Amino acid sequence: MSGEGGEPQAIRKLRPGKLVIASHNPGKVREIAALLEGHGLDVVSAAELDLPEPEETGTTFVMNAELKARVAADLSGLPALADDSGMCVEALGGDPGIFSARWAGERKDFGAAMRLVQDKVDAIDGASRDAHFVCALALAWPDGHVEWFEGRVDGTLVWPPRGDKGFGYDPMFLPEGRDQTFGEMDQDEKHAISHRADAFRQLVAAVF
Repeated sequence: MSGEGGEPQAIRKLRPGKLVIASHNPGKVREIAALLEGHGLDVVSAAELDLPEPEETGTTFVMNAELKARVAADLSGLPALADDSGMCVEALGGDPGIFSARWAGERKDFGAAMRLVQDKVDAIDGASRDAHFVCALALAWPDGHVEWFEGRVDGTLVWPPRGDKGFGYDPMFLPEGRDQTFGEMDQDEKHAISHRADAFRQLVAAVF
């Protein structure tokens, strides 16, 4: 966790009221809203406020989450929570990583993105199928203060994709110790073990 500029600071508490989820991804907004239930927040998405999607120019998940949160907080005048997450494949040197959404193209075709991951791994003799998801959360206030949190879950890739309950790369990711992909799991079960849930546990413990 850090404050503005990456320097450690005392955790700032988040008061009940309006909070912007700095995302235009409906699936991600639904997951975040569910994880925030019960904390007295009136959640609104960046899309609902017609806020622009900033270009993600950061080189890490944390940098991109902070960039998105700062822009949303500045433009809305409200606290804003941004998530930057992605799947990192060991055999691909950590790709698609921070470029996970971009691998799906402007049309957000994650079917094609999953196929691209599979094809690249298949092209490597004896490639490991180990992968992990990372989720970085950045909580920004209009005065520029930022807190961030990072979660992770490990697993392996499966092919063909299984399930239609998640989004993104969920159908091809089998979390460690489980027999269902994220795409097959009920959302409550996924929320209990996911990278996003890990990051949210840290956030909730710190700011509420």
